[in-house]
Amino acid sequence: MKAWEATIRKTQQAKKQASNIFGSAHVAHVDDEETEQEDILAAGEVYHAERYLSNGDYYTGHWSDNFPHGFGKYWWTDGCIYVGEWCKGKTMGRGTFSWPTGAAYDGEFKGGYMDGEGTYTGPTGDTYRGQWVMNLKHGHGVKEYTNGDIYDGEWCRGLQEGSGEYKWKGGSYYIGEWSNGTMCGKGKLVFSDGSMYEGEWDEGLPKGVGSFRFSDGCEYNGKWNKDPDEQDLTLSPCDNCVVEHDSLQVYDVYLIDNVISPQDKVTILPSQKKLAIWRSSKVSEQPSNRPRRLSVDGRLDGNIDDEFIKMKMLDDNERCMKTRDDAAPVLSSEGSPIRLPKVVKQQGETISKGHKNYELMLNLQLGIRHSVGRPGPVPSLDLKSSAFNPKEKVWTRFPPEGSKHTPPHQSSEFRWKDYCPLVFRTLRMLFKVDAADYMLSICGNDALRELSSPGKSGSFFYLTHDDRYMIKTIKKTEVKAILRMLSAYYNHFRSFEHTLLTKFYGLHCVKLTGAAQKKVRFIIMGNLFCTDCVIHRRFDLKGSSLGRLTDKPESEIQSTTILKDLDLKFMFRLDKNWIQEFRRQIDRDCDFLEQERIMDYSLLVGLHFKDKNVSESGTLIDNDCADDSTYHVSDPGGSKLGISMHARVERMERKIETELIGDPTGVCYDVVMFFGIIDILQDYDITKKLEHAYKSFQYDPTLISAVDPRQYSRRFRDFILKVFIEDA
Repeated sequence: MKAWEATIRKTQQAKKQASNIFGSAHVAHVDDEETEQEDILAAGEVYHAERYLSNGDYYTGHWSDNFPHGFGKYWWTDGCIYVGEWCKGKTMGRGTFSWPTGAAYDGEFKGGYMDGEGTYTGPTGDTYRGQWVMNLKHGHGVKEYTNGDIYDGEWCRGLQEGSGEYKWKGGSYYIGEWSNGTMCGKGKLVFSDGSMYEGEWDEGLPKGVGSFRFSDGCEYNGKWNKDPDEQDLTLSPCDNCVVEHDSLQVYDVYLIDNVISPQDKVTILPSQKKLAIWRSSKVSEQPSNRPRRLSVDGRLDGNIDDEFIKMKMLDDNERCMKTRDDAAPVLSSEGSPIRLPKVVKQQGETISKGHKNYELMLNLQLGIRHSVGRPGPVPSLDLKSSAFNPKEKVWTRFPPEGSKHTPPHQSSEFRWKDYCPLVFRTLRMLFKVDAADYMLSICGNDALRELSSPGKSGSFFYLTHDDRYMIKTIKKTEVKAILRMLSAYYNHFRSFEHTLLTKFYGLHCVKLTGAAQKKVRFIIMGNLFCTDCVIHRRFDLKGSSLGRLTDKPESEIQSTTILKDLDLKFMFRLDKNWIQEFRRQIDRDCDFLEQERIMDYSLLVGLHFKDKNVSESGTLIDNDCADDSTYHVSDPGGSKLGISMHARVERMERKIETELIGDPTGVCYDVVMFFGIIDILQDYDITKKLEHAYKSFQYDPTLISAVDPRQYSRRFRDFILKVFIEDA
């Protein structure tokens, strides 16, 4: 649950609360005198306005630059009403959204979405109070159903997930684990007559080891399954038992009346509502300036003409580089300017003593030093199949006082696990990594650096002091994924020198002893951007458009900000000696990932603009890199695909902002490129299938990220091969 929550974003705290939520409303004429007064207002100035829009919508409240901005009330012609805070045309902060059906949401909004703390009351009376992320119940919340049932616990993507308690109106209650809206994992269900089942659950039914005690004291223990042939149960009758019990009574009698109530369905979400844009009456006679409709997340509805695109939208979709005032310009040979974001000198926070993860870092370094420094014969590249067995792992205990094989240390006792150690030792040899240098980078005197925020997957990332290696915490499912495909992954790297897949150097686990009993699994991989060149722009490209836009304001975008598909304003031009190899390798890598049922991967691209007039800080200098010797590329015989490649990028412009590919402009810039395929451990599992099913109801299924691996591979390579072209 935390992984997906960090993937989406943290919610914004509510701003000031309005003293009077529903104010009086009336329709006002916008006469020429009023329009002339508004025309002389300074850009960005906030004032009170009333707008009767040509499509029948009505708005009253604070206004700025042709958008609601501040506190205001908006009526849609279908009966929906929003009263609350706005920011540049989007619902942002505290507000109330009501539907004509009688349903209402009162709480926090972000970017047009119900996001934060809020209360939703459905048309039938169901009430949910708790946390939201992007219109979905996510986090802790309490749901009261109209039939009298109550659920109090954790939610994920709109369904019960994690720990929670469900109480039925009849008196029965369940306390335990949930998954995808059903009882799943370990839990206890106490029935209204006093009977109780405690044990393992799967999809809402007892399955696995557990015990059922009847109200008279008789008890079944053992392995449960709805299929009698799969059961392995022992009956322990009570004293003077006169009732003949049957284990199938649990499924056919007791559970039949204890059903989880279904979730309510919202016909239209706040983020899907359209917002009419008001234009001054002075230009209303021009057909190109007639009112347009815009969803509250800032996206235009319908066709967009060129003049309207140029209008100042003040929206996340507008990534026009020439409007940035916090960056330095780069000029192409044609003279067209591009502004570079602020450069962050060093990424991440150094993990020093007192840091919450300081002890974990020490454990990790001790474990790596032990694993890599362990003596052994030089491995052969021809590994036996047994080396890839997922059960091939080594546990080592690290007591503080030390042991025969481990040194004494100042940390608490922990256990260290190496997965398939021989395979990763061989991979490091295949990648030409010196064991001493590897240990020095990770386990030297210099501390690791933790990135300031978790990645989209919820994982945390740690960088070595020399930026060579990145350490990522991963989930158990990702461990299973890499172990399952490890043999194919190893053979793929042996076969294709220029593969763009992420390089993995080690897979480990730290298990803390004591009350916590916490397991932290992590993988060590190469850092694609380990270079002396400043990476001015970073893109994470998937070939999908839904949600593929960075939601940071312009002032917060830095050189470390990861931009997405709809932020991309360039086509990448590779030397003719490289473009064919690039196309072949993309096909090979995508075929491999498709065969392994992997999806949701992306191409990470880094650009260093080579103009000699721009420094890391945006000031004028005469050199473009700290050391010109770090440029190795255009010679195909002496370089590697995706690493320090001299290339050019060409500006492109989209006629429609939601289009992935725009039209080339002919304006080019000399760059050094870095790129590779990342996030290759996501199976198309039940979670992704549910995400696909859910989003398909709201959006075009071809536009969402979570699709079948075959469809994902086809869409990914089609997009990548359109934005990477030959530089003639």
